Amino acid sequence: MTRTGIYTGSFDPITNGHVDIISRAARLVDRLVVAVGVHHGKTPMFSPEHRCALIDQVAAGPVADAGCELVVVTFSGLAVEAAKEAEAGFIIRGLRDASDFDYEVQMAGMNGAMAGDLETIFLPASADCRHIAASLVRQIAAMGGDVSPFVPPAVAEALQSNLADRD
Repeated sequence: MTRTGIYTGSFDPITNGHVDIISRAARLVDRLVVAVGVHHGKTPMFSPEHRCALIDQVAAGPVADAGCELVVVTFSGLAVEAAKEAEAGFIIRGLRDASDFDYEVQMAGMNGAMAGDLETIFLPASADCRHIAASLVRQIAAMGGDVSPFVPPAVAEALQSNLADRD
């Protein structure tokens, strides 16, 4: 039986923190679905297709090293519905701090009420990336700051290129 986990988020952009969670989750499941949320009310920095391509580019190696299959998809509804569609038995969630924990425990309860057979696995962020937030990375990049400590090199290049195209 294939153990499938799903890790949802906006990944705008994918950060070293996301890669940390993806790499560690890949050691727990046979198939990891990274699902990029597409919310029509938001204006992301990167298109859903570009976010998927960046995830593939930076996560494929660590996931393969763990002996896991990586699948990158988009979704526009509830995470629990994306999990059902992916035939996932586990929702993977990363936790940076206590405020993440409080929010994620509520979400796990709601998801459990909607899909009782779906388990939530919490992975605490590694110490070296606990402080990283994609929203802060976007803000630093937009103000001309160096984001290289917070994102993989390919993502730093994509951010720089994206911002140059907007000028």
